[in-house]
Amino acid sequence: MSYAHRRTALLENERLKLTLLPGGGHIAAVELKPNGVSPLWDPPWETIEPSKYDAAKYDEYGPPIEGKLLAGIVGHNLCFDFFGPPSEQEFAAGLAVHGEASVVDWEVAVSDGEITAVGDFPLAGMRMERRLRLSPGSQVVTIRETAENLASADRAVGWTQHATLGPPFLEKGKTVFHMPATSSKVFEGEFAPGRDRLKAGAEFEWPNAPTADGGSSDLRLTADDAVSGAFTAHLMDPRREQAWFTAYHPGSKALFGYAWRRADFPWLGIWEENYSREHPPWRGRTLTRGMEFGVSPFPETRRAMINRGEMFGEKGFRWIPARSKVEVEYVLFLTAAGGPAETVEWGGGSVRSEGVFELKI
Repeated sequence: MSYAHRRTALLENERLKLTLLPGGGHIAAVELKPNGVSPLWDPPWETIEPSKYDAAKYDEYGPPIEGKLLAGIVGHNLCFDFFGPPSEQEFAAGLAVHGEASVVDWEVAVSDGEITAVGDFPLAGMRMERRLRLSPGSQVVTIRETAENLASADRAVGWTQHATLGPPFLEKGKTVFHMPATSSKVFEGEFAPGRDRLKAGAEFEWPNAPTADGGSSDLRLTADDAVSGAFTAHLMDPRREQAWFTAYHPGSKALFGYAWRRADFPWLGIWEENYSREHPPWRGRTLTRGMEFGVSPFPETRRAMINRGEMFGEKGFRWIPARSKVEVEYVLFLTAAGGPAETVEWGGGSVRSEGVFELKI
């Protein structure tokens, strides 16, 4: 494990084990204990505590604008209070890709089936509390996040759950994804220079994305190209109160997913890294699929996010009023299953998919 030497906090029952890293607040792993399946991405490089990162000392993690994040990244990281790169001025002031949430030390306490983690973001003037709960016998983790604006001015923020899946659960041409997406769009510029597999800026309806060579790709299936990269933004169905995604790996017969209130996170971005990045720390050795649900369609600077305003009639950021708190709640789940799940319902004390699974919270 790339994080074996780091501080951890565990949430565990007889079915699931969740590992949280106080350094960066990452949900590093969620393991299905009966068979050891763990869908979240573990980087092929050794990570360090973010508090130990020094750009002059750790150049193996790449340039500081992203090295600060990549030095400690594992599994599911929180992007807050922006989603994407900082502006030139923000970087000069100390901010890096995806903001402070994934690089500060969180204050963590574990008791009675619950982890409480509090992160202070001094550069942004914000604070976040996360409560993760796992009941005895359950295969569902409930996560509640409360963002607090400590400033005396309203703030426009990005807020994205960067849940990244990796091998062996993620397998080319085999791992299957489902979600209630509608209008979609490919990243507008070069995302993987020279290796983009999709047509830049193309608009389409989920799941069939136009490819760079004039064809079409079903995004429900993990890409099977030798080397490629892509990012697509997807609007969750406006007719639904809930949004979700599921990922099924037929080899392990395991199904993993998240469900949330669509009003909280109306967008989901799919990031594909298929051995395309050759610079440090990637070095052409990484297969991932990020299922990044949040308030913004694309990773971009805060200024670009605000200037974009909306896409497909849906706004692309969220306001947190001055001296105020905003709360969201979502669940993650992991179970053995005989096949993929095309629908998910969360409520009434359970998460379920008709004919596939029903999990008590």
